[in-house]
Amino acid sequence: MNWRSKSFLGAPEGAMARSFYKSMGYTDADLEKPVIAVVNTWNTVCPGQYNLRSVAEAVKEGIRAAGGMPVEFGTIGPCDGIAQGHEGMHYILPSREIIAASIELMVEAHRLDGMVLLGSCDKVVPGLLMAAARLNLPTILVNGGPMYPGEYRGRHISGNEVHIALGALRAGKISSEEFKEIENCACPTPGSCTMMGTANTMCCLAEALGLSLPGSATIPAIASQRLQVAQEAGRRSVDLVLKGIRARDIITKESLENAIRVGLAIGGSTNFVLHLLALAHEAGIDLSIDDFDRLSQETPYIASLMTASEYDMIDFHQAGGVPAVMNQLLPLLHGACLTVNGKTVAENVQGVKIKNSEVIRTLDNPFLPTGGLAVLKGNLAPLSAICKPAAIKKERWYVRGRAKVFNSEEELVQAIHAGRIQRGDMLVVRYEGPKGGPGMREMYTAMEMLAGYELAEYVYVLTDGRFSGSNFGGFVGHISPEAAEGGPLALVEDGDLITVDIPHRTLTLEVSQEELERRKQAWRKPAPKIRSGFLGLYAQLVKSAHYGAVLGF
Repeated sequence: MNWRSKSFLGAPEGAMARSFYKSMGYTDADLEKPVIAVVNTWNTVCPGQYNLRSVAEAVKEGIRAAGGMPVEFGTIGPCDGIAQGHEGMHYILPSREIIAASIELMVEAHRLDGMVLLGSCDKVVPGLLMAAARLNLPTILVNGGPMYPGEYRGRHISGNEVHIALGALRAGKISSEEFKEIENCACPTPGSCTMMGTANTMCCLAEALGLSLPGSATIPAIASQRLQVAQEAGRRSVDLVLKGIRARDIITKESLENAIRVGLAIGGSTNFVLHLLALAHEAGIDLSIDDFDRLSQETPYIASLMTASEYDMIDFHQAGGVPAVMNQLLPLLHGACLTVNGKTVAENVQGVKIKNSEVIRTLDNPFLPTGGLAVLKGNLAPLSAICKPAAIKKERWYVRGRAKVFNSEEELVQAIHAGRIQRGDMLVVRYEGPKGGPGMREMYTAMEMLAGYELAEYVYVLTDGRFSGSNFGGFVGHISPEAAEGGPLALVEDGDLITVDIPHRTLTLEVSQEELERRKQAWRKPAPKIRSGFLGLYAQLVKSAHYGAVLGF
C-alpha cells in the first residue's frame, strides 16, 4: 500500500478522516483501497456536460469492480455556445485556469491517489488536462461524447448554423419561420457540438496524447458504448495507481507532438495551440509555437469535418475516428508513447482501417499536403498569429486589402448589421486579447454573421482575440503581441494595406517603420475594461497567447 492516501488514512492519526468518510457510508474495507477522485463537470447549463452524471456512475462502478474507492466532486463546466456574443465570453478562457486550480485544491487537500476526469467542452477538457499535468497523479480522462447532428431540409447541421441563420435573417435572406425551424432542430441531443470545434478537437487530442482510452473520444453522447467505456476507464484508473503510472509518464514531448500532428491532420480548432502550449507549461515540457508550424509543414490534412466539410463527428466516429487517423499517421508519430490502457500508441492503432474514405483519407491522398493550421509572422505579428487554412479557400490564402479597424467585437457586429462591410475588407478587431479583452474572446458571432450575410469568404478578420473551431472564411487570430501590450495591431489605421500570405507564413502591415514609430509615440494604453473580480486579477497575470495565455505567477 504505497499510495499516498494511506499515509494518513492508515495511521492512528487518520481516525478523524476515517470517521468523516464513514459518516457517508464508506467502510473500513473501502478505506484500505486506493482512493480515486471522480472529477465531474456535470451541470444542466452546458449540453456537453449534461450526460456526465450517468457517465460518473459508470466510472464509479468500474473503480469499485477493480478494487478502488471512488470519491466524487464537481467543478465548473461552462458552455462557450451560450457565452457567445456578449459579456459572458470574457469569462470563458479564464475558466480553464479555475478548473485546473479547483482540481488541484481538492485533490491535494485530501491526498487522493488517482483521478478520472470527466468533461467534454472547449475550456473544460484543457483545464482537466492541465490539472493532470500539474498534479502528476495516475489519471485518465473520459469525455461525454458529441451530440448527433440536426436535420434541416435534407442536410445535417450543427449549433453554429443558428448564428449563420441569424445573419441571414437580418440580411432578409430567410424568414422568421425558417429561422425558428433551424433553432429548434440544430441541437437534437446532449453532447459536445457535432462539428470539429474546440471541444471535439480537445477530446480527440486527449485520446491522441494517450490519456483517454483508444476510440473513446468520438463515441456519441447517447450511445450505450459511452457508459461501457466509462466503466472501463474506472477500472483502468485503479490499475494505473497500482502500477504507479502517472500523468507525466504519458504527457511527454513526444506524446504532445503526436497530439499536435493529430490536431493538424483533422483540421482541429485554432484554440488547440493555446491549450497544448498551456499543457506543456504545466508539465514542464519545452514546447513553442514554432513546433506547431514545423509539424504543420510535415503533416498532411487527412480528415475533413464540419465546418470545413459536410461531415459531422458521428460520421467521423463511424469512419474510424482518432485510431484510424493515427494509423495513417503512424509513420510520422512516436509510436512507442505509453497510453492509459498500458499499451503503446503503435499497439493501439495497428491495423485500424478507414471505413469511409470521404471523411478520412490515406496519407498518400490527403485533402492538403500540409496541416490544417498555420503560424504566421510578420511586422503585424512579430511573435505569432494563427490561422486555419483547412477552413479557408485556397484562392484566399494570399490576400491584400485595406483595413477597417474596430476596438471590440461588438463594434464589428454593429458594422455588419449596418451594411458597412464590403468584400475585400481586412477587418481588424483589437483589444480582445488575453489582457485587453480581458479573456481573449472568440470572434465567433461576428464570423457567423458574416457567413449569414454571405461575406465570410470575401473578407478577413484579423484579431488578437480567438476564433471558434466552427468558423470558416478568412480569419487570423491570436495576433501577438496583443494591442493592449502595445503590439503593432494597436497602430493600424483605417485604409492601411495588409497582406495575408499563408503559403509564405507572413502577416504584413504595409506601413513604413518610421510611420509605425510615429504612431507608437502617440499611442496611449487604454484603461482596463474590467478591474474587479477574477477577470481583474486574470488581466494582470495572464501571458501572451504566444505562450498559451497561461497565468504568469
